[in-house]
Amino acid sequence: MSRTTSSTKATKDMVAYCFDSLIFHFENKPIYKPKFSNESSPLFVTWKIDNKNYDEPILRGCIGTFAEKNLVDGLHKFALTSALKDSRFSAITKKELTKLHCAVSLLVKFEVADSVWDWEIGTHGIWIEFTDPNTNQPSNSTYLPEVIPEQEWTKEEALRSLIKKAGFNGKVDDKFFSLIKLTRYQSSKDSLSYSEYLEYKNVTPL
Repeated sequence: MSRTTSSTKATKDMVAYCFDSLIFHFENKPIYKPKFSNESSPLFVTWKIDNKNYDEPILRGCIGTFAEKNLVDGLHKFALTSALKDSRFSAITKKELTKLHCAVSLLVKFEVADSVWDWEIGTHGIWIEFTDPNTNQPSNSTYLPEVIPEQEWTKEEALRSLIKKAGFNGKVDDKFFSLIKLTRYQSSKDSLSYSEYLEYKNVTPL
């Protein structure tokens, strides 16, 4: 597991760069080199989209890495990967741009927890690792810090959902919980809607 000591914080410039990465991809144009510092950090890029059936934007794609990546290449890569290759969703299309919201999360303060309960909702993201007893294969999965309060889950509900997300559908009891290695972490996050992105670009040229 990566341990980052970078003090870099997520910024709107990074989020705008992710929007640009997707738009330039649609326009078949090479991406430019942004102005923000090219430090290294674990990172995730999340896309959400407005939907008339929901009060809040819904998830459209989220992929990242716990390995430290240079921000310039890493944000460009995962902006496109999360938009176009999240296996849970179809690829984002150009016609959806105006409804999109993008968030950049830079992950910090990784700590191996004493137990699966040793973390705080609203403060920590959680990364679980366990061996699937049915296949004897390693499994893992994560939720970013904002996911659990957004879903209004308890710790147990979050863990059970995360175990299922990792691909395990068997019995989950106290013994199973005791076999899970949980790493907690925090994140620096910033975000923009498409309209906010356009406003930002008007006052912050390339």
